[in-house]
Amino acid sequence: MNNLWGIENLPYGVADTPDGGAQVVTRLGDDVIELATLANSDNMRKWARTFGHSSLNPFISQGRSSWSAARAWLQAILRDDKRKELVAAATKPLSEVTLHLPVQIADYVDFYASEQHATNVGSIFRPDGAALTPNWKHLPIGYHGRAGTVVVSGTDIVRPVGQRKGKDDPEPVFGPSVRLDIEAEVGFIVGGETEVGTRVSVDEAGDHLFGVALFNDWSARDIQAWEYVPLGPFLGKSFASTLSPWITPMEALESAKIALPTQDPQPLDYLRGDGLFGLDLQLEVRLNDTVVSTPPYKTMYWSPAQMLAHLTVNGASLRDGDLFASGTVSGDERDQRGSLLELSWSGKEPLELPDGTKRSFLEDGDTVTITATAPAPGGGRMALGEVTGTIQPARES
Repeated sequence: MNNLWGIENLPYGVADTPDGGAQVVTRLGDDVIELATLANSDNMRKWARTFGHSSLNPFISQGRSSWSAARAWLQAILRDDKRKELVAAATKPLSEVTLHLPVQIADYVDFYASEQHATNVGSIFRPDGAALTPNWKHLPIGYHGRAGTVVVSGTDIVRPVGQRKGKDDPEPVFGPSVRLDIEAEVGFIVGGETEVGTRVSVDEAGDHLFGVALFNDWSARDIQAWEYVPLGPFLGKSFASTLSPWITPMEALESAKIALPTQDPQPLDYLRGDGLFGLDLQLEVRLNDTVVSTPPYKTMYWSPAQMLAHLTVNGASLRDGDLFASGTVSGDERDQRGSLLELSWSGKEPLELPDGTKRSFLEDGDTVTITATAPAPGGGRMALGEVTGTIQPARES
């Protein structure tokens, strides 16, 4: 068995069924296990109903106690030699199934939680000023994105068109983005609906954090640069974002939890508490099969719990299937930067690929794949589901 996908991992996804429908599955090694099929065979009617859907939302809506109970049932049956035949009957090779977007995304928020990334971007765009804006260390900065354009890994990405204005252009022009970029991120899937006017504290956040998935927030830097003053990202971000088909449960990542970097100045009271943690995730970014970056999530400044608490502090409600993302993950070293904007320093230091070509930003036909591993219980590493996409030419109309 592939140890990266062992019994301590067991991510959730959604795959086709023989009758043309879809159901919730998990991954074990290089196989998938149909969970509704398995639950029916094991006379677990509750789980059969829960997992017999084309998204994880009905399961996510049941809350933390059900998430834990389902995982305990699944691990128990996989360890039970007497039920091996039941498992085998529900098992298929991964290569024979089609995976879908695992969650019906309710709302999507993207944060800006890496100090290294924010410092790099500030240094690029404000070379004569402070790299970090005055508010950055006081609150997790974010923007509300477009849930309807979150697509599953493997979906081609059409180069967006829009307005842009270069520094030498007398007027704005319209056309395909010429500074198309990636953002290597980690997404968090949320469950446990709340009412408008209420808020979730950092110590309550764990009851709402269902799982983690790799995420690529494709970015048209030229469209973004022209539009984002004064209200922030819009069309430069909303054309597509890619989510892994596999959601790793938070319970699988207990061994990956670490202390946050020192937060100075100390955040306000609502961003403090016992529920704060970082994650020791090691990402890898490949451009056309060449590793161009290895961003470490463990350097992220803001905790997922702080991001969720800040997201709701004004009374904004949560819905089952909400997604929030970390923002670009970047480390201290050049080869740990999670975007081409940083890796090429806005085009001043292009990357040279093994075939002799150079990249500052993405060209049509380029494929970007992000993978990651985390510490596994008992030692070793476990994998997170990859996220990949290939750039297709802009459409004329």
